[in-house]
Amino acid sequence: MINTLQSIHAVLSTTPMRWLNLTETLPNDLLTQSPAANEWSALECLQHLHDAESWVFPVRVQALLNGEDIVAFDPDTEGTKDLLWTPAELAADFARLRTQSLSILEYLGLPDLARSGKHSELGVVTLGELLHEWAAHDLMHTVQAERALMQPFIVNSGPWRPYFQDYDEEVRHASS
Repeated sequence: MINTLQSIHAVLSTTPMRWLNLTETLPNDLLTQSPAANEWSALECLQHLHDAESWVFPVRVQALLNGEDIVAFDPDTEGTKDLLWTPAELAADFARLRTQSLSILEYLGLPDLARSGKHSELGVVTLGELLHEWAAHDLMHTVQAERALMQPFIVNSGPWRPYFQDYDEEVRHASS
């Protein structure tokens, strides 16, 4: 990447607007529909991103800047299970938290990317690796949410359904 910090900042700054748009325009039943058994709905993906923004990424960045170790986060046991807000409220709070997180990144320089600490499961990690993981994590769960949102449209697309075979959860689970 030409400028690592700029690219990461750009990815992280796009995520809240995508979620605000999705939650303000899509019906709740579509946001809460699970694409398949044991798969997260779009809203569960947003809740996970909100949890990560509250307890994981900014906390880890600060720990690495302070030369401290970081602990693993298990979304199945540590994540929020009960939704406290409407989807739009959750997206708005995620956007608020992300604005705070992005302000931390404003003060980082390329030399900071080499700062390291010990992750409780992964061993020694650098701040640069963590920031790349943060951007990839955002994109992964947004893609996961959009895949969940696609399912009712794929199923009902008639003769065009085969065009979506790479995204069709029903087909994917049938072949597993």
